[in-house]
Amino acid sequence: MNTALPEKKLLGLEVLRFISAMAILVFHYQQFAYVGLILDYQAAQQPFYSLFKWFYVYGGLGVQFFWCISGFIFFWKYQDAIHQKVISGSKFFVLRLSRLYPLHFATLIIIAALQIIYFGEHGSYFVEHNNDIKHFILQLFLASNWGGQGFSFNAPIWSISVEVLVYLFFFLVLRYLGKAVWLTLLVLLIGGLIKYQNLTESFIVDCIIYFYLGGLTAQIFKATDHTKYQKWILALSLALVISPLVFLNEDSFKQIKHFFLIIFAPALIYISAIEFKVSQKIGNWIESLGNMTYSSYLIHLPLQLLMVLLLGAFGIAIPFYSPYFFIVYMALVLYLSRVTYLRYEKPMQDFIRLRANGLKKAKSPI
Repeated sequence: MNTALPEKKLLGLEVLRFISAMAILVFHYQQFAYVGLILDYQAAQQPFYSLFKWFYVYGGLGVQFFWCISGFIFFWKYQDAIHQKVISGSKFFVLRLSRLYPLHFATLIIIAALQIIYFGEHGSYFVEHNNDIKHFILQLFLASNWGGQGFSFNAPIWSISVEVLVYLFFFLVLRYLGKAVWLTLLVLLIGGLIKYQNLTESFIVDCIIYFYLGGLTAQIFKATDHTKYQKWILALSLALVISPLVFLNEDSFKQIKHFFLIIFAPALIYISAIEFKVSQKIGNWIESLGNMTYSSYLIHLPLQLLMVLLLGAFGIAIPFYSPYFFIVYMALVLYLSRVTYLRYEKPMQDFIRLRANGLKKAKSPI
C-alpha cells in the first residue's frame, strides 16, 4: 500500500490563506487607535473603508477560516500516514512545533520588551494588558488560551495555542480510533451539541468544529476527486458560496455569520482544492504568499507597537486615517513577513527538524 504523503500542490488554498491573513490584518488596523486603555476612533473613516468594509468589520472570522483550512490540509497530508503509523507522534509534533514555535518565541520576547517601554511612557500596556509573569510562562509553553486566561503579550498567538491541542486530539483519534468518515461526523456532532447547549465558551470546541469541518471536506474531496460526482459537488459548492453573497445583506449576515461560515468555508475550500495549472514562476509566487501568512499573523502586533513607539519618540501622532500610512504599514508587514520566513522561520524549521529527527529539508504546507 502506498503511504507516501500527497505531492499535490494546493495552490488555491494558499491563496485562501493569504486572503484570510489580509482580512485579519485589516481587522486589527484599529489597534493603532489605542492610547493606553482607550480605543477611540471613527470606524467608517478608516482608510479605504468602502473597499475593505467587510474585512474591517468581520475580518476576525479569518481565524475560524484558518482553522478550517488547517483541518483540510492536515487530513489531506497526515491522515493516512498517522493512521497507518508511518509517522510517529514525536515526528508529527516536531514537524508542527518546528513550524510554529521559533517565530512565536522570537515575537514573544520582542513584544515583552516593547511593552515594558510602552508601559514606562503611558502607565499601561498597548492593546493587551495581561502581561505578567504568569501569562509569560503560559505563552512560553503555547498555553496562553487553554483555560480562559485572557489575551496577553503577542495576543494573536491565542488561536495557535488552541490549535495545538486540536493537533493532539487529531493525532490520537487517527492513531487509536481510526480515520472513518463517521468518526469525523461524530466529532462534529458532539462539538455542535456542546456549542448548541452552551456547555462551554472555550475556543477549543470552536477550533475542533472548524478543524474537523475542513477535515470532512478533505475526506469528501479525496473520495470524489476525478470521479463523476465531483462536478455535482462543485456545482453545489458554487451555489453555497454564491447564493448567500447574492441574497444576504449586512443586517441578516450579522445574525447568522457563524452559521454562514460553517457552510461557506468548506464549500469555498472544496472549490479551491481543485488543481489548476500555472507556470512554475506563478506557482512559486502563490506558495510564497501562503508562506507569509504565519509571519504576518505574528509580527503585525509587535510592528504596530514599534511604530507607535518610534513615532511617539518624535512627537508624531499616529496618522490613523491616512491612506498613505495604511499602505506603508501593510507594505511593511508583507515585506517583513517575507524576509522573516526566508531568513528566520524556514532556516530554524529546517535546523530543528534535522537535529530532532534527522529529517531532510522539506516544505511544510502549513
